[in-house]
Amino acid sequence: LATIKMDAKQLTIGTSQRSSVDGAKVNIANTVKSIFNLAGAKVVEGDGYPGWQPNMDSNLLKVSKKAFKNLFKKEPEIKAIHAGLETGLLGAKYPGIDMISFGPTIQGAHSPDEQVNIKDVEKFYNLLKAILKELS
Repeated sequence: LATIKMDAKQLTIGTSQRSSVDGAKVNIANTVKSIFNLAGAKVVEGDGYPGWQPNMDSNLLKVSKKAFKNLFKKEPEIKAIHAGLETGLLGAKYPGIDMISFGPTIQGAHSPDEQVNIKDVEKFYNLLKAILKELS
């Protein structure tokens, strides 16, 4: 569920299905669409974000892991998440591009309670600089 809007004439519900696998996202979207159709709702579909399958053998990932370990003296936590990331858009436009996505943990994303730990932002900024230095 992404948004709910209501006025005197209609109720509008916006949803956002996310997955790193395009086929899974389509299946989820079709299920949601079927439920709303059964309720007699008018369904309007948007484009959404394309999925992105991370390359765990990526050279950029190897360089980034090395920079992380050198900077923080521990192994990074590597995982794929289902969020709508710019990497999906970039990967669709530039197939085969070597890319990673990283950043601090955000709590309560896309809500009035969204927050991030400022010290974590500084850590990831320092990591970005270390990765760029390693690549130069």
